[in-house]
Amino acid sequence: MSFGSLGLCDELLKTVIEQGYKTPSPVQVAAIPAVLSQRDVMAVAQTGTGKTAGFTLPMVQLLFGGPSAKAQCVRALVITPTRELAAQVASSVQNYSRHLDISTAAAFGGVRIEPQINQLQAGLDVLVTTPGRLLDLYNQKAILFDQLEILVLDEADRMLDMGFIDDIRRIQTLLPSKRQTLMFSATFSTTIKLLAKGMLDNPLVLEVAATNNSIDTIKQVMHPVDKARKSEALIHLIKKNKWHQLLVFSGTKHGADSLVLQLEKAGVSAVSIHANRTQHARTAALDGFRNGNIMALVATDVASRGIDVNQLPCVVNFDLPYVAEDYVHRIGRTGRAGNSGLAVSLYSDDESKRLTAIEHLVGRKFKLEIIPGFAPSLKAPTNSSEDDEYGNFEADPKPRHKGQSQGRGRRGGR
Repeated sequence: MSFGSLGLCDELLKTVIEQGYKTPSPVQVAAIPAVLSQRDVMAVAQTGTGKTAGFTLPMVQLLFGGPSAKAQCVRALVITPTRELAAQVASSVQNYSRHLDISTAAAFGGVRIEPQINQLQAGLDVLVTTPGRLLDLYNQKAILFDQLEILVLDEADRMLDMGFIDDIRRIQTLLPSKRQTLMFSATFSTTIKLLAKGMLDNPLVLEVAATNNSIDTIKQVMHPVDKARKSEALIHLIKKNKWHQLLVFSGTKHGADSLVLQLEKAGVSAVSIHANRTQHARTAALDGFRNGNIMALVATDVASRGIDVNQLPCVVNFDLPYVAEDYVHRIGRTGRAGNSGLAVSLYSDDESKRLTAIEHLVGRKFKLEIIPGFAPSLKAPTNSSEDDEYGNFEADPKPRHKGQSQGRGRRGGR
């Protein structure tokens, strides 16, 4: 299967070649012709599988050659849960439409709204935005939906986890009923099905892969460590394994900032990214990480679906996530597009319920591999790996216990 067989125009095929893509991913094979048919689409696909191109390429083609956007109007609206993801998707739209006359902008919180209002004054073909900022723009009478042709809800499950359901329902009442709606989600939960039923008209349902299939190329290691020694253990692993780039997930904003200080003290260049940092600081942190000036990016889950780094070698769960699905989204930052990746988790005894929920979700039982010199004082069932720290781990389709995710994510993205 080639991109040329999916119905894309010559200008987009030229762009695809320039981007270095040769073969479409399964979600692109399924989604591109479906979107081009102008049907509503409900696609279930894990992050890192190429879904952004799956809706961006056909969306741009459908908009190309159509009527110009009138003042304050948008022809296509892409809604994402986080600022970072909005910026990333907007960049993808701009890249893919480089040979087409398509105007694009991103709008999200954390920065002044006035420049975003100015961008909308002449009208836009594509606006990529977060729910809160979109409502802000509407309340300031800066945006009109009269010309809306396409609505895309990207990472719909994450938007629900972050508490955006009321905002999405409100936005729905503002949009014209005659439109094409595309919904992309990593899961197909009952809540997502109900949301899709109310927003999509007789959609094509595309289920590309089960939740855990897209992480098969990621080597997953679980290290039991006393909570008080996690920072020390992480520094040991970085130096022993000579990791040059790693994304570290912290459970709290304060924890992320504290870990950065400890890493810097140990000679590891690091920076944090979380909701309390300004958008300018978050953007600078991502840029520094991508260009290699920063070795360790320490993030909370606000960034788990908004960081796109080519061939990221390693992801570390400094704290296990409260929501089991976030484990999959976190480690999905590595091992992308068929490349191999490494996901290391530092597990303390107080996180046993989180571990159980993760094992239940991914359908495997983790061997707890002790880091030499960092054996936990609270004895949990472990398997020492003194000879080969990352050598042996096993998969078992039956987790040790039944469990479910503990708690839900916090609202963010404005």
